[in-house]
Amino acid sequence: MNIRLETPQDYREVENLTREAFWNVYRPGCTEHFVLNRYRNYPDFIPELDFVMEEDGKIIGHVMYSKAWLLTDEGEKIQAWTFGPISIHPDYKRKGYGLKLLCYSLEKAREQGIGLLCMEGKIGFYRHAGFVVASTLGIHYHAEPREAEVPYFLAQELVPGYLAGREATYHTPPCYFSADDDPAGFAAYEATFPPKEKAFAPEQLPQFCQSCGMPLTSTDDCGTEADGSVSYDYCRYCYQKGAFTRECTMDEMIDTCLQFLDEFNRQSGQQVTREEYRGMMQGFFPILKRWRQPKD
Repeated sequence: MNIRLETPQDYREVENLTREAFWNVYRPGCTEHFVLNRYRNYPDFIPELDFVMEEDGKIIGHVMYSKAWLLTDEGEKIQAWTFGPISIHPDYKRKGYGLKLLCYSLEKAREQGIGLLCMEGKIGFYRHAGFVVASTLGIHYHAEPREAEVPYFLAQELVPGYLAGREATYHTPPCYFSADDDPAGFAAYEATFPPKEKAFAPEQLPQFCQSCGMPLTSTDDCGTEADGSVSYDYCRYCYQKGAFTRECTMDEMIDTCLQFLDEFNRQSGQQVTREEYRGMMQGFFPILKRWRQPKD
């Protein structure tokens, strides 16, 4: 087993590896390979922490790192970092390779002076490398209520005491939204790979309509593309035959969703008021694909 820096000659092989590793894992299909493709030319990409893992001369794993940031309530910007995608070829999963690659890269990150890492993943795996749920460190996730303990949002201080007790909110680097911000570019890129079937799976992260926020749990919930295929991004109420069923603003969509407040309270066991529910949606909707504003 050998770990080394990635070279340009590795790019296509690594992107295909990443696609194989993430397909239908966190969502139907995946976008991680496109994110990686775009990230290499992104200013926050850290080439000194861009590693491949080889076994018998074959690339079986990859990880990359990026600069990120936190924002305190007082408006102070705190330098932070993130990593991922981290990929292990499906034939080599559950054999300890992923943890070895991660721990190697974490040690190199410490040598680079990186003080704090935030990332999205499964605590069951990442706790073995020292990660904890980020809210226990006072770090909040921009796409969730401040008081929420978000089980998939994790962090680790590589420099003990780096945060010095400060509370702050983490913002995902814009490049991670490449596929959502450039759907045409992603579709053209994805078409250069062999076709693979998308599917819902039990271990995936919660999926939501990227227009109204409705949970998507099966293809019956989903809309359709122009060719009649399933749209895994939008629900059947918002999207049919490759087009939105109605044109509206984000605020008008929020007003529509407010009609379902009683159902939300019944299913969640909460007693959220109309204004509280509106505030929740005003925080959530801007990260949905239909309403997101691309950032530089």
